[in-house]
Amino acid sequence: MTCSSGPSPTAPTARTRSSTATSRPTPSTRCAEPPGPGPLPRRFPAPPGTPQRPLALSNVPWHSPTPSISPTPPAAAQATAGDITSDGLCGCASLLLRDDQRMTDTPSATPGDTPTLVPADAVLSDAVPADAVPTAGLKERRFAALRRCDRFFSGARPQNLRERLAGLTTDAEAAYDLDESPDHYGDGVVRALEQRVAGLLGMPDAAFFPTGTMAQQVALRCWSSEHRTVAMHPLSHPEQHERRAYSRLTGLQSVWPTTAPRLPTAQEVRDIEEDYDVLMLELPLREAGFVLPTWDELTATVAAAREAGRAVHLDGARLWESVYHLGHSLSEIAELADSVYISFYKTLGGISGAALAGDVHTVREARIWRHRYGGQLFQQWPAALSALAGLDRELPRLEAYVDHAKVAAEVLAALPGARVNPEPPHTHQFQLWLPYPADVLDEANLRLADEQGIGLFGRWTEPGLPGLSYTEVTIAAAALEWTPKEITEAASSFLALL
Repeated sequence: MTCSSGPSPTAPTARTRSSTATSRPTPSTRCAEPPGPGPLPRRFPAPPGTPQRPLALSNVPWHSPTPSISPTPPAAAQATAGDITSDGLCGCASLLLRDDQRMTDTPSATPGDTPTLVPADAVLSDAVPADAVPTAGLKERRFAALRRCDRFFSGARPQNLRERLAGLTTDAEAAYDLDESPDHYGDGVVRALEQRVAGLLGMPDAAFFPTGTMAQQVALRCWSSEHRTVAMHPLSHPEQHERRAYSRLTGLQSVWPTTAPRLPTAQEVRDIEEDYDVLMLELPLREAGFVLPTWDELTATVAAAREAGRAVHLDGARLWESVYHLGHSLSEIAELADSVYISFYKTLGGISGAALAGDVHTVREARIWRHRYGGQLFQQWPAALSALAGLDRELPRLEAYVDHAKVAAEVLAALPGARVNPEPPHTHQFQLWLPYPADVLDEANLRLADEQGIGLFGRWTEPGLPGLSYTEVTIAAAALEWTPKEITEAASSFLALL
């Protein structure tokens, strides 16, 4: 089975585009030229000198990144269970990081700055922000050690530039006619990729973007011209990994339907007291452990937003692998939303790039803003070719990855002191927690690579509680050959080095 068709599902209970077009925001209110940021209130960072709330260790869940101390808002802005906004937190908070892991808008942190989690798997997962990249010596040591490994469990063997270029040349031969001329400002192979994505998602059109961050900012901007407010999870990518670009560049604000480490429920969406323009749902929610709702939960949450007349945008960077847990095809999932962002380097292994899909008017507006944001590149054929090759190579394999992730997670959960989140995994990625400092686990990982030629895990992150760390495990092609016995033996060798 491939992602393009999905598991033979029943038709979704959500509305169809043709039958409910009137329930969507109209172009005149949705994509009107928004005003500048103006004097909009800044919800956070909190004003300097704001008192800090003590960290209640009893409230720290095993199954999510450790909460941090959060700025306590002024008394007039205290949140209640039905009034969760980015002014404050109710029983939960954003992630706590060591000072050297913080990602701030200026070189030195200021009180109230929102911390951002450094990806746990810098080599095999998302790119790490430039100011959070490990020292050159450690980075080079990791790269060299992993390249010498004979076997890989999480992720894939890192490639040098020569190998990457050779692989693209080989894969591209089957993905596109290389006798065609290179693209110029989005035509040719880039346009072919856009049409391929639109077809997979069952949407009228799609626009290529050089980065997912740019695609997300453009999507949220298009949908937020009235109230200038987005409803999204505090663990979502725009909150955690984009330096609050939605606020700094566009003047938007956010409201949080929930702070629980999961997607919001329908009732939580109905309970949002503030006006907002668009509900953004990240599928899966990476920072909570790559978690997904059930199909019924997802459709109910979307319906709650529709009842309020709000648009729905999907952060589908990892949507490709979500079809198996949700039990519905890519097009059926995309049908629930007004716009969908997808990534070409996450899961698919492309060089870079993303796409934003939606109706013809939305995509036309997105292309205008892409140009304004500096995303109208002269040529992007290497990224487009690698994306097409990734679609051909990885989509047919994803179901096997997801199935084997459940096997691997069950084995790893049996290790002494280990916890897996979620259990079982919802996709081919999940968190593995161990009660050791991150630097100790990283050193053991490098020693295992150096001494036994096994690339077992990626980088470890210690998000708050001392001596409690997690890594993101990614089950891909290299891991499919590992039996439960081999996983147990390699993990035991790893623990023996601690």
